[in-house]
Amino acid sequence: MTANTSDAPARMSIPQDTVAISIQNLNAYYGPKLAVKNVSMDIVRHSVTALIGPSGCGKSTVLRCLNRMHEVIPGAHATGTVQLEGTDIYGPSVDPVQVRRRIGMLFQRPNPFPTMSIFDNVVAGLKLNGRYSRAQLAPIVEQTLRQVALWDEVKDTLGKSAADLSGGQQQRLCLARCIAVKPEVILMDEPCSALDPIATLRIEELIRELEANYTIVIVTHNMQQAGRVADRTAFFMLNDDGTGGLVEYGTTEQIFTAPRDRRTEEYVTGRFG
Repeated sequence: MTANTSDAPARMSIPQDTVAISIQNLNAYYGPKLAVKNVSMDIVRHSVTALIGPSGCGKSTVLRCLNRMHEVIPGAHATGTVQLEGTDIYGPSVDPVQVRRRIGMLFQRPNPFPTMSIFDNVVAGLKLNGRYSRAQLAPIVEQTLRQVALWDEVKDTLGKSAADLSGGQQQRLCLARCIAVKPEVILMDEPCSALDPIATLRIEELIRELEANYTIVIVTHNMQQAGRVADRTAFFMLNDDGTGGLVEYGTTEQIFTAPRDRRTEEYVTGRFG
């Protein structure tokens, strides 16, 4: 292997007609502090892309920039371009609420609405955006819960509180709530870190099934998980100036078996991180 030791990230060429999200020169700030510097990468439609790297290197910040959740933090903002199917989501006329409808998000810990029933959790996003009768919502709830392999477990208890579910069930319910509004992209920020191995396996199986219909980007500290679910992997780490940055981006097989950057090789072989 010829290792790259320059600051320029090792990148792969992706046909533009397959790109769902194009990130160009993304910089993310927390107040005046630059946290992520000059990230550029293209994310392929209907595939799974994993963001890996040590803690604090900007993976989750980049993920939140993809649906404008980053700017919800007081003082946080981003510069550069993030295009979803050719439209700059940071454009002056773009509504962030509509961006988050097209690009859903699953968080690190399950966050169902505990005072709502299982049924109402699934359709919470739909109710925010229109008027629906229960008769209209019922088939949506069934279809969505089937997509996340939860219907058979909860079909007789849809009126019960979501808080009564196990952690793994709650995470699948949150995924159902996310896809009920029919997003194009699903972002996942360490979605299995609070789950047991069996629940983790079920989420991973769902990820592979859902990529046929959705573009999925997942942040994970678990390199084995990235290897199991991701088609492509991007490795991030801290730059010398303390900002996070992209080091290398390629197919998952290439990143783990033939990394082009020495820092990637050292990380995936466990020499640091």
